[in-house]
Amino acid sequence: MFLDDMTEFQSSVIKLVLKVPRGKVTTYKELAIALGRPRAYRAVANALAKNPHPIKIPCHRIVRSDSEIGGYQLGTIRKAKLLVEEGVEVRNKKVDLAKYMFHF
Repeated sequence: MFLDDMTEFQSSVIKLVLKVPRGKVTTYKELAIALGRPRAYRAVANALAKNPHPIKIPCHRIVRSDSEIGGYQLGTIRKAKLLVEEGVEVRNKKVDLAKYMFHF
């Protein structure tokens, strides 16, 4: 499986990302909290940057805590397009966290 080539931390981040449903987003910080490492949100972002399958593993559903969509391996335009295709409204590169947020 593709998780074999990852560190334990990267693998645990990916496993959580797979739980975020279509039409929802969560934040790097929320992922860090769910991992029991609330201040590791930058490490979460770095782990996602190494995602070997950026569509299959839906890291496009992870956004910044300030509601900006943040970066993406395939570009922010593609990230916004994927979110919109899943029913998440994106305006000015931001999402409404009150409406679309997924909590673990």
